[in-house]
Amino acid sequence: MHRLGLGLAAAGRPAYITLGRSEDLAASRSVEDLEARCHQLLDLAWQRGIRYVDVARSYGYAERFLGSWLAAHPGHREQLTIGSKWGYEYVGGWSLDAPVHERKDHSPAVFERQWPETLDALGGPPDVYLVHSVTPDSPALRDAALLAALRDLADSGVRVGISTSGPAQGAVLEEALGLDGPFTAVQATWNLLERSVGPVLAQAHDEGWLVVVKEGVANGRLTAHGSDRAIAALARVDGQTVDAFALGAVLAQPFVDVVLSGAVTAQQLEQNLAARPPAVVPDGYCEQPETYWATRSSLPWA
Repeated sequence: MHRLGLGLAAAGRPAYITLGRSEDLAASRSVEDLEARCHQLLDLAWQRGIRYVDVARSYGYAERFLGSWLAAHPGHREQLTIGSKWGYEYVGGWSLDAPVHERKDHSPAVFERQWPETLDALGGPPDVYLVHSVTPDSPALRDAALLAALRDLADSGVRVGISTSGPAQGAVLEEALGLDGPFTAVQATWNLLERSVGPVLAQAHDEGWLVVVKEGVANGRLTAHGSDRAIAALARVDGQTVDAFALGAVLAQPFVDVVLSGAVTAQQLEQNLAARPPAVVPDGYCEQPETYWATRSSLPWA
């Protein structure tokens, strides 16, 4: 399986927090147009050997778009690994200027409601099902009823895990690693600007967890749309585009199983697919986690 996966966070809904999005999605953002765009990206990803696809209940209609693509391509499903997430719901009403785009709730009731919604949208179970964006204030790692339900799901053959975000990613993952199941997968943010969770991801990998890295280009900050001149200069010296260089730095990490591309155009996906580990992964370009996540929180939905 190609170590690059395709994430549909940015392609499954009209608004997202990615620099340059208005330029990338200049055409209509109707449901029909974005479904067609998702299908085109999935076609290209399949042709180029990508076999991991990432969606979530909160990614607009990403699960539904993937489900309709699967229905149109019998025989593809068994060759794919599909990861989805629950615990957020999309509430943006397909509007660019919605006051709230997604709402978080890690209660057992939401899990019991969203699991059948995922099954219906995808036409069957995903291979990996993650609690979406577990942070220290989430009850997901301490709710006995929820953990029992997730253990039942894991016993059914679905790989259960967590995704993380925020400056305390490492502490959350350490807590999850200390539990007696049901978690054996993690999706976390690691990029050249935010590397703080790296040591705990290495521990998870050593313990047999599936490690998926998201936001390798830092929501567009590590692309041509960004303004990090130092990393852009290093990419030129290494003979790569900025986004490929950034993703290549993630690929160079031995603890990473899958690196997600969040491309929304065929050109972006092709550039991401060209990523290779750089000759040298640069040191000294990290931000403090609190600074990185505060900057991310300030990015506009567009």
